[in-house]
Amino acid sequence: MQSPSNHIFTSASVGIDDLSVYIPKLYLPIADLAKARNIDPDKLRHGLGLIDMAVADAHEDAATLAANAVKQLIDQNELDPRRIGRIYLGTESALDGAKPTATYILEMLRRHYRAQYGPDCFLHCDVVDLTFACVGAVDALHNTVDWVRGDQNRIGIVVASDVAKYELASSGEYTQGAGAMALLVKHAPRLMVIGSTWGVGTRSVHDFFKPKKSVSKLQLVQEVLQLAGLKEMDAEKILAKLPETLEVHGLLDENDEAFSVRKDTPTFDGPYSNWCYQNRIREAFQHFRQQEEARGGMTESAQILDRWSRLIFHLPYAFHGKRMFSELFMLEKQRDGSWAGWAEINGLQEPDPADFDDKNAYNKAYEEFLRLITKTKDYQALIKERVDPSQWASSHVGNVYSCSIFLALASALERAAGQPEDMTGSMFGFFGYGSGSKSKVFEGVLQPEWRSIAAGIGIQQQLDCRTVIDYKTYENLHRGRTKTSVMAPEAEFALHHISQQGNKTGARYYHFVPAEVEVAEAVVMEEIAAK
Repeated sequence: MQSPSNHIFTSASVGIDDLSVYIPKLYLPIADLAKARNIDPDKLRHGLGLIDMAVADAHEDAATLAANAVKQLIDQNELDPRRIGRIYLGTESALDGAKPTATYILEMLRRHYRAQYGPDCFLHCDVVDLTFACVGAVDALHNTVDWVRGDQNRIGIVVASDVAKYELASSGEYTQGAGAMALLVKHAPRLMVIGSTWGVGTRSVHDFFKPKKSVSKLQLVQEVLQLAGLKEMDAEKILAKLPETLEVHGLLDENDEAFSVRKDTPTFDGPYSNWCYQNRIREAFQHFRQQEEARGGMTESAQILDRWSRLIFHLPYAFHGKRMFSELFMLEKQRDGSWAGWAEINGLQEPDPADFDDKNAYNKAYEEFLRLITKTKDYQALIKERVDPSQWASSHVGNVYSCSIFLALASALERAAGQPEDMTGSMFGFFGYGSGSKSKVFEGVLQPEWRSIAAGIGIQQQLDCRTVIDYKTYENLHRGRTKTSVMAPEAEFALHHISQQGNKTGARYYHFVPAEVEVAEAVVMEEIAAK
């Protein structure tokens, strides 16, 4: 590996100065879900790396999770909100089709800090949502790093927040999770400098998406009549009774002929999505290499594995990254000329497309070939050192969509902070992916103060303080049947209510619920003041 001293950047460098993690306080053991679905829990634990699933409570959503993460970041760095130039949110759990979820975050923070910094403390803070499935927060980081680089005085916060939700009993259900992370981006960062080279691979596909569906009024009435056992009634005649006016007095007399429905659960094809993920990270990785070679950052035959001490992947499930890297492992060995001999020693023979009449048959053989690479001792040793440290948090939280790649980073850092090795100057390679589909490959370099920052991340501490729920509680939360919190919110932002009044119908309102000890102290102070 290259000398760490070669990778300490100058004060003009930009990157991640600090980060915070917020994990919901409820979790469901994957074994309990497996039992309810008649799945062998060992297949989920040992096959996918799934142990627990973080579950959002009734008062939690993408906005509260994000606001809690940003508050933690502001408090631990004693930031003046008036200095924060932007809060860019990466999410695919948006709460509105037009109003950015980031505006809800901003308002929660404004109300919380207004007593100390004034009612307009976030007035000049730019906010926006960036949505590209799970790569949205990487886009937010890319954009914010470039923005901060333009002025030494700029400070930005990148937030990743999602509640991953699949249909009950679907093949994606057991990968669910929830959480948020906030990254402080500034000049001369204490934690990690982000490099200027970004590899990109983009193609339009439908591996995972949340389409806006249309349901006609006729379909709706027919379904209700059938459910009520009144199939003999004519749905069209019933709809004809609606008044012929433009005024809207209820759901069925909306002026549109059909209702638009967008569900939080996706339409997806797991195997196809894996194939898209593998292709996009390869394309983005090759684009990254091309740029680095063109600017003299590496030679054509250089092994990227001699450069990156940790590999940080977007993790739809904990073991996904180590499964997806096998193709790049092979391509890098082919690049430096070591593949042929290594493959012969390990008894591996890459399938030839010319030997297959059917493309699907070739793809299946190629997939099996890549799986065999993952079984070799060399590959497993590589994964143990450079990928495994990033997986453990995902095993206990689940898929957090846009947040997953940064949770993997936090996981690797927290694990490294407890080890004696000084990783100052070490390079981390990042593989972001978002369905639809796009990958971004970039790198970061640990700075001299990395250990003090990593030691304060506190993922394990949050995991140790969670409350387990049973399957029935999980299902009621998933269905939206639970209207009150399973655990009363404390020392956190929470959803207060959703308006049902006039032109504010659907508007969401939040508040900060202080810790019980803070409430008690406030009461005492009020009593003293009264006396």
